[in-house]
Amino acid sequence: MKDRLFILSQYLLPHHLLSRLAGCIAECRLPWFKNAFTGWFARRYQVDMREALVEELTEYEHFNAFFTRALKDGARPLAEEADAVLCPADGAISQLGPIEHGRLLQAKGHDFSLTALLGGDAERAAPFMGGQFATVYLSPKDYHRVHMPLAGTLREMVYIPGRLFSVNQTTAENVPGLFARNERVACLFDTERGPMAVVLVGAMIVASIETVWAGLVTPPRRELKSVRYDAAARAPVVLEKGAELGRFKLGSTAIVLFGPEQVQWAAGLEAGSAVRMGQKIG
Repeated sequence: MKDRLFILSQYLLPHHLLSRLAGCIAECRLPWFKNAFTGWFARRYQVDMREALVEELTEYEHFNAFFTRALKDGARPLAEEADAVLCPADGAISQLGPIEHGRLLQAKGHDFSLTALLGGDAERAAPFMGGQFATVYLSPKDYHRVHMPLAGTLREMVYIPGRLFSVNQTTAENVPGLFARNERVACLFDTERGPMAVVLVGAMIVASIETVWAGLVTPPRRELKSVRYDAAARAPVVLEKGAELGRFKLGSTAIVLFGPEQVQWAAGLEAGSAVRMGQKIG
C-alpha cells in the first residue's frame, strides 16, 4: 500500500515546480540556512568529506556547490588498461546488457524504447540498435559529476523535455518507460569504439543538468532542442577518457550506450553492483 501511494503521488505532484523551488533553496547563500541544511544532508546520507577537495562544509557558498563538489587528486583513480571502458559516475548499476529489438531493460518486467530515450529520432538511435547499455544510478551521498567512459569528440547534444519522476528502485519497477519520460540531456560522441552516448536523466528535485561545454542545459522553454557540434561553425569539443562531462545539481541517473560488438561488460557486474567513477566496467 505504501508503494502504491508513493507511485500515485508521483503522477499527481507538480514535478517541475517542486524541482525549481528546490533549485532556489539549493542556491541560497544565507550562512545560517545553507550551513544547517548542508550539515544535515551530510549527516543524513553519511557523505564522506575526507575525499572532497574542500572538506569543511561551511566553506561552500551554497548547497549546490557542496553537492557538485570536486574531489582530491587521486580520489578516483582511472583504470589503467588501454582497452578499459570507465564507469562514468559513482553509484550503483541499475541495469546493463544488450539493447534488444530497440529496447533497454529498466527493471524486471519493464523496458523502454531506445528511440524515445534519444528524443524520438530513429536516425539518431540507429547506430546503437543491437548494441549495449549500462545505467548507473547516483544516490544522494555520491559524487555527482559525470565523466567520459572513453575519449571522444562531441557530435550532438540533445535536450529532451519530460516529466521529473523520482528515480529509485520503486519507480523503476512501477513507472513504465521511466527514463524515456523524464527530462534528460543526451550527449553523442565519436570514439575509438564508434558512436557512444551518455544520457543524463533528470529526476524529482533535480534542479538542473550542466555540461562542461554548454553550462546549464535547461532551456527557457521546455521543448526538444538539438545542437550539432560537428559543423564547421562550431569549435570541436574533444574530451579525454576520464574527463568531466557534466554534473547534476541534485540527483539522478547516467545511461551509457554503445553500438553492436563494441563493448563487453566486466564479469560480475549486475543490477545492484556498487560502482565508482573511473573503475573498469567493460
